[in-house]
Amino acid sequence: MALIKQVLGDRPRPGTKKFFSVEQVVQIVALACESPQESERPVSHWTAKELAAEAVKRGIVDKISPRSAGRFLKGSYSPTSSSSLLVKRES
Repeated sequence: MALIKQVLGDRPRPGTKKFFSVEQVVQIVALACESPQESERPVSHWTAKELAAEAVKRGIVDKISPRSAGRFLKGSYSPTSSSSLLVKRES
């Protein structure tokens, strides 16, 4: 039995754990749905840089790169799956 557990057991994997919680991602996406002018941002549309800065300013996260903020908006961040399961576009 111990040998089976050892063989089938999950090994540590390289890389880092998820840095942002699902709640933080949801808050950042919700923030992106607001107008930047409401946050006194000097842009007409959110850029990844402005979105990251506003998320830190509001205390949603302690730090976040513009690349990470932009990734949330593109839908490539998923804490549960590597592919989008919520929406499937038909051609």
